[in-house]
Amino acid sequence: IEIKFNKQGTLSFISSESRDALSTIDIEVANTDQLRARGLMYRKSIPQDAGMLFVFNHEEMQGFWMKNTYIALDMLFVNAERQIVTIHMNTTPMKEWNYASTAPALYVVEVNAGYCLQNNIKEGDFIEFEY
Repeated sequence: IEIKFNKQGTLSFISSESRDALSTIDIEVANTDQLRARGLMYRKSIPQDAGMLFVFNHEEMQGFWMKNTYIALDMLFVNAERQIVTIHMNTTPMKEWNYASTAPALYVVEVNAGYCLQNNIKEGDFIEFEY
């Protein structure tokens, strides 16, 4: 069964230097334990300008893996001030390696692999979102 992308909101990446929007994506939101645990598992693809926003209850060190995840992703770990603290680019599908934040994070954004490079998104930049 193919899990279809379900737009629940939008998220913009904001340059820390110019404060301009670098890009905007459609997002699905994972804000419960069940939704966060499933994440983007079992999906064959997501739209190019789309991603998943994980919202946690507490800002703390976060670790993600790619078990049962078929698509390569860029993972962005974001603190309570909505600043990107860690980016793991081009994660390897189906691996149980731990991709961890280098600082406490309250949010994690997953987008298609290569998205950060294509849109010049860097650690230190910010996110804004509505859902």
